This record gives sequence, C-alpha cells and structure tokens, in this order.
Amino acid sequence: MTQPLAAFLAQPPTDDRLVVVALCASWCGTCREFAATFADLAATHADMAFVWADVEDDADLLGDLDVENFPTLALYRAGTPLHFGVSLPQPPVVARLIEAVAKYGAPGNVDFAEEVRELGARLTG
Repeated sequence: MTQPLAAFLAQPPTDDRLVVVALCASWCGTCREFAATFADLAATHADMAFVWADVEDDADLLGDLDVENFPTLALYRAGTPLHFGVSLPQPPVVARLIEAVAKYGAPGNVDFAEEVRELGARLTG
C-alpha cells in the first residue's frame, strides 16, 4: 500500500524497513501513469514502505529538495539516503532498482545533497 507523504510522516515506521519515496507532480501525465506501477510494487513488497509525495502539494514537507524530472525516486533505510534520482517509469526497471538497493544499499562513495539527507531525517520522525 502506498501512503501520502503527510500520512507517512504522522506515523513513520519504528524499524529499519526500506522507505521508497516517489517524488511526482499531479499535473504530470507520466506521474499519473506511474502511480499504478508504484502501487503494484508496494503490493508486492509489503516489507517496505512506499510513500507518494507531490512536489507542489507537499512542498512544505519536502523542504528545499530539488526535483528536476519525474518520477524521481528516493530510497532510505533508517533515515539514511541510499538512492536519489530520476527513474524510467517502467515496472521492471523500478523493481530492479528497489531490489538492488534493498540487497546492497548505496555505493560507499555517494555524497547526497543536504536536502536529501534532511528528508531522510524527517522520514524517521
């Protein structure tokens, strides 16, 4: 099940499950189509949290996070960023990304922007 960002932030998980955030916009046709893919992935990965964030409606909750294209995916574990970037909105591509990050984490040399780290801190309460 996917959750809107505000609902997720009201009750963040207390464990270290992988949190997958889709950063999209309601006016974006690609995002509207991607919503079904994202929901399907959430249904098949019940051990992870899937969060839908609208970059305009949730701007206050996202802070100064810069999203250049859609869909952008941000993946976190215990508030630590593991991935932040644009993804092709194709189910197999997104599934492989999520599974790889869940299994291997982030490469050791990734330096995430401060705004990406700040969102991670908000996701943990």
